[in-house]
Amino acid sequence: MGVEAALDLRAHRAGTLARHTAYLHQRTAGRNGSLTRLIRQAAITSILDGTERITKTSLEAIRLDYLAETHDTTRGRQPNPSHQTEHT
Repeated sequence: MGVEAALDLRAHRAGTLARHTAYLHQRTAGRNGSLTRLIRQAAITSILDGTERITKTSLEAIRLDYLAETHDTTRGRQPNPSHQTEHT
């Protein structure tokens, strides 16, 4: 909600991002960096196209960073193989 409060878009409806928290979390794999990039790009796009609002449709049109785009939502979080130790 803090990010949304900082948006200075003429036609943006307060609470839009809060209503889509589950979608935003899933879409960005829960990564804060991916989330802020998504919202920033959606805001820039809305200024350039003159709508000056962010909607779920406009969020869906934004391409995300590699990690968020390639996350697998069908699996649980997997341990990083580089952090595993081999037991012999």
